[in-house]
Amino acid sequence: MVKFIHSSFEILTPFDGKTILQHIERCGRTCYQSFEKADETSYLRFVKHITERAHESVLEHFSISVKFIMDRGITHELVRHRLASFSQESTRYCCYAKDKFAGEITVIKPAELDESSTGYALWKEAMEQAEQSYLKMIESGITAENARSVLPTCLKSEIVVTANLREWRHIFKMRCSKAAHPDIRGIMRQLCAEFKQQIPYIYDDIEIE
Repeated sequence: MVKFIHSSFEILTPFDGKTILQHIERCGRTCYQSFEKADETSYLRFVKHITERAHESVLEHFSISVKFIMDRGITHELVRHRLASFSQESTRYCCYAKDKFAGEITVIKPAELDESSTGYALWKEAMEQAEQSYLKMIESGITAENARSVLPTCLKSEIVVTANLREWRHIFKMRCSKAAHPDIRGIMRQLCAEFKQQIPYIYDDIEIE
């Protein structure tokens, strides 16, 4: 039976905003040789200063890794951010007919399909048919890497993304926008809100409402 879930994320990097900004300050003060100005709270002033003046290259000195569980079609958009690193669940080597996957496929519910609608019923039926076809192909001796051709675009995929603070700014600007696909926009707005809460100044200008 097909498993239906929503997208989610997990921040893998120890997430301490103060430590992150102090690191950025130490790196950035090399440019000005202004280490004597550093004190207990100077990291806030320093990061606010460089952010307001768009000196964003300094933000590249710290990277954060996030694991997403999301629609595989959406991951195809995410991996276009070339200044990040990616490790993604492989449909060649993961055989969903095996016990470790409970002999079923898992799919992500589309953000804008109402579960009471005809559209959702048609989508759900298509997912069930895709799973049946996949499992029958595996049962007949076809390898997972070939049987995957019938798997749906909204198949659940786990992907770890590592990007520096500047690149996360770019990702959020692109993927939190109203022009972004609703499935990636929803999860990225949640993640951006977490970044905003934990790391002062750097993401304050990015709209997520």
